[in-house]
Amino acid sequence: MAYRKLGRTNKHRRSMLANLTKDLIMNERIETTETRAKETRKFVDKMISYGKDGSLVARRKALAFLQNDTAAVKKVFDDLAVRYANRNGGYTRILKLDERRGDDALVVILELVEGDAK
Repeated sequence: MAYRKLGRTNKHRRSMLANLTKDLIMNERIETTETRAKETRKFVDKMISYGKDGSLVARRKALAFLQNDTAAVKKVFDDLAVRYANRNGGYTRILKLDERRGDDALVVILELVEGDAK
């Protein structure tokens, strides 16, 4: 599976993506660069799929990735899994904003979509 290295070491990249995933789960909307949002989207979808599975193994995998943040895992398994019960993926949306002043990186809003698919 191809992935973006984002100019970070493996540990730093994994930690950064876990923190972005936790922030998106807790706030349901974050503002970040486009490349970070595209990478974060993969992990958010995986966490919500774990929540829909609901097994103990899935809960432990989510806890391991989200750095033992019990509040985020509780929200995934109790709230988001119920919200997206009838949806088969596509839990996030990327809205492009503008280039960031200084390095011209494209800034986007990464947010969770509403409930069921239409």
